Amino acid sequence: CGGMTTILFEPLMQQQPQIAVFGAGHVGQALVRLLSTLPCHVSWIDEREGQFTDVPPGVTVCQADDPLDQVQAMPAGSYFIVMTHHHPRDLQLCAAILRRGDYRYFGVIGSATKRQRFEYRLEGQGFSRQQLTTMRCPIGLPDVKGKLPAEIAVAVAAEIIAVYQRSSAPESV
Repeated sequence: CGGMTTILFEPLMQQQPQIAVFGAGHVGQALVRLLSTLPCHVSWIDEREGQFTDVPPGVTVCQADDPLDQVQAMPAGSYFIVMTHHHPRDLQLCAAILRRGDYRYFGVIGSATKRQRFEYRLEGQGFSRQQLTTMRCPIGLPDVKGKLPAEIAVAVAAEIIAVYQRSSAPESV
């Protein structure tokens, strides 16, 4: 027909990770700011009023009376990061996330001592050793030793990037 046509080829985008960050303290704020610059969907959950003062564009905020409800609201294969202001709340969230069992990443801020305490309590609730090995605590790259919120956020974000890049890498033949 002598006409012209233009074809646009677009690469298929990989599915973006769904990340739930529980806790809007200093480290949570630093982490959410960093995650908001990455190709992911961030849900930021805290029960306290007035915590969400500087919400980056594209971040979904949930000021929930019971943050445990948000564990169930996330899709299968989500990434869960627990860093609330209250250790008993962290433990409740851990139990709810472990009960789901369908996460791609599950991390809790804290020390090796906090992990031991949580493992003891979670085993008492019936969780197996195998289930507890899927919980990352402490979170973040182990070589990053800084304690500043931004340093912790960078270490945690790097760990999450490594997980989602590893899971989306093409399989070698």
